[in-house]
Amino acid sequence: MGEDFFAFHNSNTDDSSIFDLDYDNTRSSAAASSSASGFFSSTLYRGWFSNEDEDNDIDGLYLVPYRWWSEVETGGEQVGVLYNVISNFGDDDAEIVLDFRKEEGSERSEDTEEGFYGREYAIISGRMWLQALKRHNDSKGVMKGVSGSFIAEDYSQDVFPIQIRLSVSRETKSLVVKISSKDNLVSSYRRACNIFVPKSKLLHIWDFSGQTTQFLIDDKINLPNDTLGEKGKEITLELQAYGFSDSMTDRNENFDETVEMETSFESGSVKMNGCSDHVRSYSSLRNSQSGSGFRGAGYLGLRGLQNLGNTCFMNSAIQCLAHTPKLVDYFLGDYGREINHENLLGTKGELALAFGDLLSKLWTPRDTPVAPAIFKRKLADFAPQFSGYNQHDSQEFLSFLLDGLHEDLNRVKSKPYIAIKDAEGRPDEEVAEEYWRNHLARNDSIIVDLCQGQYQSTLVCPACNKKSVTFDPFMYLSLPLPSTTMRTMTLTVLSTDGMNLPTPITVTVPKCGRQKDLIEALSIACSLRNDEMLMVVEIYKNRFFRCLTEPSDSVALIRDEDKLVAYRLPKDNRNSPMVVFMHERVERPCEFERAIPNLKLFGIPFVARLENLHTGFDLHKQYLKLLSPLLMPADDAFNGYDDVGISTNEDSTMEDVLGPTISDNNSGSDTGTEDDQCSSSDFQFYLKDELRSTEIKMNEPLPAPKYRENLEVYVTWSESMIEKYDTCLLSSLPEVLKPQLYARRPQESVSLYKCLEAFLKEEPLGPEDMWDCPSCKKPRQARKKLDLWRLPEILVVHLKRFSYSRYIRNKLETYVDFPIDDFDLSIYSCQKDSQFSNHYVLYAISNHHGGMGCGHYDAFIDLGYRKWYEFDDSRVSPVSEDDIKTSAAYVLYYRRVA
Repeated sequence: MGEDFFAFHNSNTDDSSIFDLDYDNTRSSAAASSSASGFFSSTLYRGWFSNEDEDNDIDGLYLVPYRWWSEVETGGEQVGVLYNVISNFGDDDAEIVLDFRKEEGSERSEDTEEGFYGREYAIISGRMWLQALKRHNDSKGVMKGVSGSFIAEDYSQDVFPIQIRLSVSRETKSLVVKISSKDNLVSSYRRACNIFVPKSKLLHIWDFSGQTTQFLIDDKINLPNDTLGEKGKEITLELQAYGFSDSMTDRNENFDETVEMETSFESGSVKMNGCSDHVRSYSSLRNSQSGSGFRGAGYLGLRGLQNLGNTCFMNSAIQCLAHTPKLVDYFLGDYGREINHENLLGTKGELALAFGDLLSKLWTPRDTPVAPAIFKRKLADFAPQFSGYNQHDSQEFLSFLLDGLHEDLNRVKSKPYIAIKDAEGRPDEEVAEEYWRNHLARNDSIIVDLCQGQYQSTLVCPACNKKSVTFDPFMYLSLPLPSTTMRTMTLTVLSTDGMNLPTPITVTVPKCGRQKDLIEALSIACSLRNDEMLMVVEIYKNRFFRCLTEPSDSVALIRDEDKLVAYRLPKDNRNSPMVVFMHERVERPCEFERAIPNLKLFGIPFVARLENLHTGFDLHKQYLKLLSPLLMPADDAFNGYDDVGISTNEDSTMEDVLGPTISDNNSGSDTGTEDDQCSSSDFQFYLKDELRSTEIKMNEPLPAPKYRENLEVYVTWSESMIEKYDTCLLSSLPEVLKPQLYARRPQESVSLYKCLEAFLKEEPLGPEDMWDCPSCKKPRQARKKLDLWRLPEILVVHLKRFSYSRYIRNKLETYVDFPIDDFDLSIYSCQKDSQFSNHYVLYAISNHHGGMGCGHYDAFIDLGYRKWYEFDDSRVSPVSEDDIKTSAAYVLYYRRVA
């Protein structure tokens, strides 16, 4: 896996942060684990002081009801610092004064004290808030049992900023926070009063962000830029408050009643990533129409991505990954502690951090699209092929990104060398498990956990039947469309008995097949007799270019633009030489040119066995026999020949043709004037070499071909013969596959299961991929068979729509009928005793619309409860499940279900 990743140039990251703060063992485990890299400590600390980024929700700090926070925390990983807070109004009601005093020995997990009936809040980082928000969306609806339609509450009413002034009291060694009506909006100040100064005087605030302790070190406020918290010095900051609706905060109500979370949020039914049947939403969907869709994205996970210039390929893949179950939770959590800064195959964590930051912004419930400029710049640093603003293949980008994230997050710091052992007749289960353990010993990351499966690859030697079985990892399935496993080829079949016209025949052969497969398909298509054989020849510039005589040669050696003729020849005396007739005509210059007329080849060459041809007359007769099917009807023939009569009798026809041409040549005389006139006016036969051209006389014997080569005869046509025969049909020679640039072919349809079966079908290796058989000790063209052994939790299926050659690039518009609710791979998996399910449901589709070089990517994504949305760059709009199956589907994303 990692060995195949790009050799990145590594940008060193300074691991020492300017905010390398000591939390005195009171900080959360998240901050503790990430302080080594300095990422989270600087990010969270920066959230107090910086508003540089308009989209800095993940960098800020949030005040939330403690019970809401504790409902979604699992495992007791977060460690907080407890503060007893005394709250009062100042000299008048225009200012709230909060006195934070750390309770000794209060470092504990998020479980609240029993018997405490006051108010409890929590300070968490923006990343923690976002993760908790999503977990509520994933689970709260199930607990409430709500129905399956979107009911959203307004996000703008749930989150509001509170401007505070911070200082340290030297006398009490406490943190003093002042909230003034002068610094805040009237509505914000009023809500702050309801939060901090209710009737109950008991107030606990837990700090799970690990930030507040920094303000109490040595009785000073520890700030950057040498700004120290001296006595009386105040710093103005901003805190985001979430989960305190007006109904909760009536100062005349008992807080224990108003703090109940049931009254804090309206129930919704948004299901995120298919993780729950019903969920809750915390913002309203703003239906600001833009074109055919709306750009509003008030829900979690419904933010678009700006197109920076041909970056739709990147946006489509990122949106699919950003809605991949467990991967989202991972990057919204403390993934920083797993970054591998030592892996030379990675980017020292830079790509993972950029992707995690982008994913967090996509899950921040805002109604504006995200600009992925920072991520794209970081991507271009390590993958120059994606720099600039050219269009790229979305699947290639996905492959690079998954490999890069794996290497950045690889938990293996030092990859051991492991020698591969031969199966030696051991059970497949034992060998497969050994291969997988060896793979995990070198590759262990969240990408491996979710996206990697295992093939069973079997090679069989055709000579000794030696079998080799290996088990290799895979990240995704690249499935051929069945039409691409076969190749359509058109050849012209020409008889050598003068009975049939040249006939173009189209056959289908395996794309990786041999020339013998082509011959067999042609033999069936043209009803070849048992006493006949086919000789396939490539024609170039109206002459033989090469004969396809090697049955084992690959059909891949035949180009689509080649022109092939299959000659039907008798099997008798197959080794005897042949005569090849090539047609010539006089090409006269136009009347304004003074050039000398010259001879030019045209049409398809004729062939015949030479064994029964002895004289020039025999040659003439054989040639006219081959021409006879091309004889024009009497009405269309040249009127200068009174004796041209077309009869259904072949012999009479031959007499009519031969009459004006060679009738007097039977006398054997070579001096007759009539003979000469006939030769010059009809057909003339020549032998040519580099030095001279020799005419073949009627009564002279034919020269023997040298070295058993074919005898090449040039036949010069008169103008009268060109009008007498159908030279257009003679010259009609189609290419093997002519691209249909403008004609629209009928749309093909195939099921996804057929694509998978074509992928798993046993095939012979190509000549360039010969296998060194350990038994024969020779390279062999082995038979290869792939099978699915271990299936991943997230199955990515790539449909191979694009094909490339030296001369043409093509896209297949085949409609693939893929399952949505139940992609059942049970019969395709060889691991029968697996404890995991082999059933999958679709949750995302990356689409490519248009043709090569001028297409566009978008994505269809299920946000849960079969609510599909189209992510088209910055626009996000709902789409019916009935409309997600199109011929544009390119990459399919499935997740395992029980």
